[in-house]
Amino acid sequence: MPKRVDHEERRAQIAEALIRVAGRRGLHAVGMRDVAAEAGVSLRLVQYYFETKEKLLFYGLQHLTARFTARVGARLAAAGPDPGPRATVEALLLASLPTDEEGRTFHLLYSSYAILSVTDGALAAQPFIDNPDAAENALTGLLETARNAGLADPSVAPRTEAVSLLAMAAAMGTSILVGQRTPESAIAVLHHHLNRIFTPTPTKPQ
Repeated sequence: MPKRVDHEERRAQIAEALIRVAGRRGLHAVGMRDVAAEAGVSLRLVQYYFETKEKLLFYGLQHLTARFTARVGARLAAAGPDPGPRATVEALLLASLPTDEEGRTFHLLYSSYAILSVTDGALAAQPFIDNPDAAENALTGLLETARNAGLADPSVAPRTEAVSLLAMAAAMGTSILVGQRTPESAIAVLHHHLNRIFTPTPTKPQ
């Protein structure tokens, strides 16, 4: 009896190959033949599933985003059953920094996708991300919750701070990639700003 092919699993296999090759060589230098070789499948199979390089790149972006979501989830799980607003904000921001190989790949490729979506006509015709304000809205909601619960400075402007934190994390990520600063120094800067926004959590009496 012939083995049943899981098409979504095959697409994910090809997307993983794209991410590996692009992480080594840069997104702009990757062709469908390179991805096929990395995945251990034929070029014809890659073309069967994605037809064009642009469709492969767009699916790769979706796959990369799913991997990032899982990365944030793992950080939150490690923070305990009820991490609270600050730990949740911290998990989201730190997950985007290239402090390990997974983070390096995410930041490098996500930045490359953003640039290509501006300069590549075929990619520009598709939405870069389904919900471009998702991270900003999530951070804004967390900061509003913290402020209303007395866990953040009452004068904090949630939306403005959310935009600032995301922009800062993106810039810090790039500075780590190019060797301008160490991951530790970037994390220290983010913690400095989180300490400014959030009020200290009172220690429970022994």
